Amino acid sequence: MRNARRLHIYTRRGLSIVAILFLAFYAWNDREPKDHIGAPGSSGDSILEEAFEQRQSDLQVQGSGEIVKLLADDNDGSRHQRFILRLTSGRTLLVAHNIDLAPRIASLNTGDFVEFYGEYEWNQKGGVIHWTHHDPQGRHVSGWLKHNGKTYQ
Repeated sequence: MRNARRLHIYTRRGLSIVAILFLAFYAWNDREPKDHIGAPGSSGDSILEEAFEQRQSDLQVQGSGEIVKLLADDNDGSRHQRFILRLTSGRTLLVAHNIDLAPRIASLNTGDFVEFYGEYEWNQKGGVIHWTHHDPQGRHVSGWLKHNGKTYQ
């Protein structure tokens, strides 16, 4: 009888530990964007087009495009280097690269090719790619930009 009672106590403790671990895992995974999209080396155009059409946001995406316009930095709050990319599909995206957390790309020019890995946010003009940098608090997927063989994160 005594062994049966011990087994029951250990089983309840074990289930409690499993439940706590499950909740911790769920909370950890819930902090990241909803999806991870775009295979390495792919343009991700079709996925970004679908995200635009469905007005989706919080999507971790990978893609590339040609710079069609350089914009002034956004210096309100966290500073962001901004430029507009045209994907091969023709869709344009605003890239907002946090230069308080990642190096500025000094040598950008219209016509340059840039690869990105970041979070897509829908807007009527095509969308915004941000989180193209590391997260110093480790709560978000790290992103990056690649230009002329150099990675900025």
